[in-house]
Amino acid sequence: MGSQPVWRSMFNFLIPMIFSNALQSIGQLVGSVVVGRWLGVDSLAAISAFFPLFFLLVSFTIGVGSGSAILIGQAYGARNEERLKAIVGTTLTFTFFLGLVLSIIGGLFTWDILRLIGTPENIIAVSVHYARILFWSMPVMFLYFAYTTFMRGIGDSKTPFYSLIVSTAINIGMLPLLIFGWIGLPRLGVYGSAYASVFSIVVTFIILLVYLRKTKHPLQFDASVVQCLRMDWGLLKLLLRLGIPSSINMILVSLAEIAVITFVNRFGSDATAAYGAVNQVVSYVSMPAVSLGITVSIFAAQSIGANQFDRLRQVIRAGVVLNYVVGGILIILVYLFSQDILSWFLTSKGTLDIAHRLLMITLWSYLIFGHTMIIASTMRASGTVLWPTVFSVLSVWCVEVPVAYVLSTHTSLGIQGIWIGYPVAFLVNLILQFSYYRLSWKKKRITRMVE
Repeated sequence: MGSQPVWRSMFNFLIPMIFSNALQSIGQLVGSVVVGRWLGVDSLAAISAFFPLFFLLVSFTIGVGSGSAILIGQAYGARNEERLKAIVGTTLTFTFFLGLVLSIIGGLFTWDILRLIGTPENIIAVSVHYARILFWSMPVMFLYFAYTTFMRGIGDSKTPFYSLIVSTAINIGMLPLLIFGWIGLPRLGVYGSAYASVFSIVVTFIILLVYLRKTKHPLQFDASVVQCLRMDWGLLKLLLRLGIPSSINMILVSLAEIAVITFVNRFGSDATAAYGAVNQVVSYVSMPAVSLGITVSIFAAQSIGANQFDRLRQVIRAGVVLNYVVGGILIILVYLFSQDILSWFLTSKGTLDIAHRLLMITLWSYLIFGHTMIIASTMRASGTVLWPTVFSVLSVWCVEVPVAYVLSTHTSLGIQGIWIGYPVAFLVNLILQFSYYRLSWKKKRITRMVE
């Protein structure tokens, strides 16, 4: 909220955000490389088959986190410290109990759900065991994610970045020790990747809390936060009103991914492994878009909280430009080196060829995905949370899933038809959002607030 140009402030915030998201995934990336190259395609497929289910169970918390980031950004922009601490306390309390419930549900019904979505029989037992390790750690995992969301909400993207450096270093360091059983530790194979992830998150969360206390950070876990560790039902209602549409969106998107992996599983475990490798690459390609969505949401919320609506317009324009510049450069680089990147995960030529064809189909469309993130994040920051969810759900369930099903089952495209559904859905979502933004939200929201 300083005097420097908006685009520069956003860029300075964005870069640690991108690196933070990259570091958050790099442990999983290294784990996938190690598992795929040294333990085999079936082991990588077992991990890949479980992630849509895991994403489904964490989706509600992601939505709640986006709601808390909006409220924290507005409270911080208005310099209301009492409300800021109340939001933190209510969110932490609710998030912990939510993680506890979801960990129990996930642990009990993992086998049934993975069987329901058609996970190949040769990998389902490994997939279930791997999933349960992560499910039981969800309460602490959710608290850690919530705290990094809080810090970004007040404009601090560097502390989460530093904490993720620690987390990633611990994760990568523990991976070979637990997978291969070095220095006297048990040889856990593919499950060592899950245990390394859990261990790194728990240790990093403890270190983060100590660091915030020692540096007297505005969000340190002190007596004022402890006093707010309760359900403020008024705040919780507002938090859920902002967060539930985003949660519903995330849940329905994750259900769509479960539908997609059900289509993929019909082509065998090689296709499932290719799907996992492509998802790893795409998760990095989409990071600028996801990071920009968070950045725009936070800057827009702070601008609204401070009644700086001219600045809000600048935030929107800067977000769109940064999406195409930063995202475009990354996508070009991945196109140039796609074969080499995919070979990090896959050693089988047949599986590698499948993955490469799928990546070529979808990669460019993540620029469109980024544009939709900018528009949706701006609307949510202002309190317009329903319509972005409606447009996302329509584009996924009325476009992506039907297109993927029809093209993969009723044409000669086979598995390639599944991936065509992604760019088509992104384009439809952008058209719907842009139409609403131009015809309704921009005119009635921003203009009215400025006047």
